[in-house]
Amino acid sequence: MKITVGISEMRISAEPAETLITYSLGSCVGLALYDSEARIGGLIHSMLPFSKIDPEKAKRMPCMFVDTGVPALLQAMFDRGARKHSLIAKVAGGSQIMDEKGIFNIGERNYAVLRKLLWKNNILVSGEDVGGSVPRTMSLHVETGKTVLKMQGREVEI
Repeated sequence: MKITVGISEMRISAEPAETLITYSLGSCVGLALYDSEARIGGLIHSMLPFSKIDPEKAKRMPCMFVDTGVPALLQAMFDRGARKHSLIAKVAGGSQIMDEKGIFNIGERNYAVLRKLLWKNNILVSGEDVGGSVPRTMSLHVETGKTVLKMQGREVEI
């Protein structure tokens, strides 16, 4: 069963039959976390790097921002029984879409903030596909932790 993770949302699952999926990761970043021991998966789709641009919106929608969404995802995973030492992290997105001249660099900034948060939490990224100028669909299979990207008509496991 596919569980859709919309823009500015996260989902957590321990149901082996479920696949968490998010569509159209452009400049947004997707983070899939999987605990290989507890068999719990989590997926977030964050739009912007910093919540300080709109603190009120960040209170209502913490997953919109990388700096508030990623800690919320980590805490939700820990609350469900995940343990930091067994987390596998995979990252996708951070493209430069509709910003060919790199004026805003939203994708690059999203990715930088995400990597910094993971580093501060001693979580290494074991697979990623970021940057460029293509949108990606990211899915996490809860039974196995397999993370798959679809982009430009092809599928790759990261």
